Amino acid sequence: MSALHLDNITKSFGDNAILKGITLEAEAGEFIALVGPSGCGKSTLLRIVAGLEQATTGSVKAGGRELTVLPAAERNVAMVFQSYALYPHLTAGQNIAVPLAMRQLSRLGRTPLLGALAPGQKAIRKTIQNQVAEMARALKIEHLLDRKPGQMSGGQRQRVALARAMVRRPSLFLMDEPLSNLDANLRVHARGEIVDLHRRAGVPTLYVTHDQAEALSMADRVAVMIGGNLLQLASPEAIYEDPRHIEVARFLGQPRINSVESRVGADGRIAFGPVTLQPREALAPGAAVTLAIRPEHVRVVPRAASGPAFGLPAQAERLEFLGSEVIVSVRLDGMGEGMLAKLSPAEARRIAVGMPVSVLPEPERMLVFAATGERLEAALTTETVRESIHG
Repeated sequence: MSALHLDNITKSFGDNAILKGITLEAEAGEFIALVGPSGCGKSTLLRIVAGLEQATTGSVKAGGRELTVLPAAERNVAMVFQSYALYPHLTAGQNIAVPLAMRQLSRLGRTPLLGALAPGQKAIRKTIQNQVAEMARALKIEHLLDRKPGQMSGGQRQRVALARAMVRRPSLFLMDEPLSNLDANLRVHARGEIVDLHRRAGVPTLYVTHDQAEALSMADRVAVMIGGNLLQLASPEAIYEDPRHIEVARFLGQPRINSVESRVGADGRIAFGPVTLQPREALAPGAAVTLAIRPEHVRVVPRAASGPAFGLPAQAERLEFLGSEVIVSVRLDGMGEGMLAKLSPAEARRIAVGMPVSVLPEPERMLVFAATGERLEAALTTETVRESIHG
């Protein structure tokens, strides 16, 4: 049985459906990133798992326990918020100790003045202090234990929030965009730290982010949510290279995937310049489809170099130099469609803004989607197409 099981979770506020039947399983020690545009329901789903929101329908199970009816305090779930939610009047050490104190000390034992005098509480306080010190060493924040949140940087507050979540040894980690308040360089460093901490804890982690780089670099599997639906749950490699829905393909990838609207021909095939595709399932002539290909699978060459028979005629509109790569924007002649290609600096030196160019998509990388957005399997119809593109 999976360590975490979400079964048909729905959530509505009046007539507004936020979640539309989310089913998801996570194994022990698995890191799953929930990604999607703002308003897709990913944070609402996290709050339902934590017990901070009540699902309209569906169930949440962890470790074989039914959590749906349990209050948040009894779920043994740790959550790290975007704002970190540290108590501003407490030091870092006191913040980290809060969940331990709430669990292990009596109500009298938690009082500032009389707590140390309560029977049996002194030994418990010493144990809590040792646990806090151990966690601080693990996260390399021993020097911050006497500081208050206002005296710390964003990265330091983030580590304290993680320490507070981890110190209680929860059965499940929930993280709601914990890195969004950090600058770009610190975010990259913090990604590795969170993954290391997750592996050390060995419990399932649900990580909400709108940053696709975080999701692809950190997660074992990525769940893409669009409009309250879970469109695909797969490994980072599969979600990027083999998207099962056009919205998944469009959301993941930088720069964005190229997509062109087309229609099925009278012979049941789909033509796009030099590429001719045959859907594996029969489609009615004239049926609307979307063709998509990622910029790294598109070549752009000066038009004279491609020969008259092959390639899509276009005009180069813009070049963006990004160091190790150059993004070339082109406008297809007679179609009004824009496309992007990702070239090496050496390849891009042959291209100039305003130059007539030929666009050569790699045919085996072309993806076909139905009007519903679902992926269609399609095959190249001739070997001569492949030879012309690569030749």
